Amino acid sequence: MMNKLIVYVADRQHFYDLENLIEVFVLKSQLEFVEDMTAYHEKMTDGDSGLQLIYETAESVTFVLNHKGTEKKVNIYADKAHFKRNMKRALYELLAQYYEPMSKWGILVGIRPVKIVHELMDKGMTEPEIREILLNDYLIQPEKVNLLLEIATRERPHLFPVEKDKISVYICIPFCPTRCLYCSFPSNSLEKKKRLVPEYLSLLIREIEETFALIHSKNQVIDCIYIGGGTPTSLDHQQLEALLKTITGHTDMTLVKEFTVEAGRPDTIDLVKLTLMKQHGVSRVCINPQTMNDETLVKIGRNHSADDIFEVMQLVRQVGFHSVNMDLIMGLPGETLTHAEKTLTDCLLMKPDNVTVHTLAVKRASRLNENYEQYELTHDQTVEDMMTLADTKLRTSELIPYYMYRQKKMIGHLENVGYALKTYESLYNMRIMEERHTIIALGAGAVSKICYPDENRFERVANFKGVEDYISRFDEVLKRKHFIE
Repeated sequence: MMNKLIVYVADRQHFYDLENLIEVFVLKSQLEFVEDMTAYHEKMTDGDSGLQLIYETAESVTFVLNHKGTEKKVNIYADKAHFKRNMKRALYELLAQYYEPMSKWGILVGIRPVKIVHELMDKGMTEPEIREILLNDYLIQPEKVNLLLEIATRERPHLFPVEKDKISVYICIPFCPTRCLYCSFPSNSLEKKKRLVPEYLSLLIREIEETFALIHSKNQVIDCIYIGGGTPTSLDHQQLEALLKTITGHTDMTLVKEFTVEAGRPDTIDLVKLTLMKQHGVSRVCINPQTMNDETLVKIGRNHSADDIFEVMQLVRQVGFHSVNMDLIMGLPGETLTHAEKTLTDCLLMKPDNVTVHTLAVKRASRLNENYEQYELTHDQTVEDMMTLADTKLRTSELIPYYMYRQKKMIGHLENVGYALKTYESLYNMRIMEERHTIIALGAGAVSKICYPDENRFERVANFKGVEDYISRFDEVLKRKHFIE
């Protein structure tokens, strides 16, 4: 029987960061968290290792690690500004004495590591100074430091100086033909909830009309629009046209720099829908195969084949959008490096302008997590090899990293990276990641972020997550939008 690491948590302060950091060293299956010291000592008698996280004050913490009869104790005292980073670094260095780290990201467990680089750049630091901080203070491996610096440098001209009168808008269509195996987003299968679409869309149109009016009353300009989900193209022709007409009829489209629609599922796309999108000013579409292997598409719950992707891309190019993105996932159940190579090769044959390469994340709310034991997940090292292969092949085709983010529960503690040809970077993707630009979000599950760039902070204002709640409590949704005033 494999020994466990029993973790005693005296206080759940900072627990999210510490839990994720511990999982960099110890598999989740070998971890057990307890909040009672008696239970901790009882479990320790079985020969397991133990870790105690004891907070003494707001600026001090003690870690005690018992491993194979050896006890190590570390006390951390730091001022409030540096406490969290010093605490994580102390725990990392303590665990690294006995366990091999499974991540190249050092003490970073958050979603947006590039933000750190931008903050250091804001202070006027040079690249060598930033590199030293990332290597020595955050313990990040050199190849990831290089990626962070490359992306921050590429993003910088698109994000700064911040134009405070410009607003991005996100509109959520939380419906999909089916729910994919790995999905944890607030999407709703049309098989079960198609009856809700007309009422949802009617209310969403009202939210768009009233919110756009509020934005314009403050003399602010909508310069970036993103329709996501879900699968927006799961709407029928009339519904999609009504949505697009509402958007274009309530803002000045000549001021919009980028208008994206996620058309991720080929089984929801046809020439009529694509033409409607083009006529209403959509400049960027996302066609998201995830994989170009038919057996995997069946496994993850997709109703299309790899050949369907090629056919849809021909239609997209025929209509003539400015930019086309494709999303891929590395590490889908049962896939090998050979599968990944086929996906990348097929994808590049279609000459996309953007490619976003995701690492599979086993999210708590996904069917994959609920039925975890039924699926053969790809080994961490294989997924890392897939990501390396993707980087090589995409760069060879002049697609260069321009934004990235991480997620909790990613295989191999890796990352998601967006690649783009020069001048084809997605403005919305960079803005949503670096959180210096206000994004007003509409629809079920949508979360607005009101940014205060001078203070380097933002506030979240969330709509109700479920479609039913959005519909039944719509008056509250509209009231919340008055934060704009």
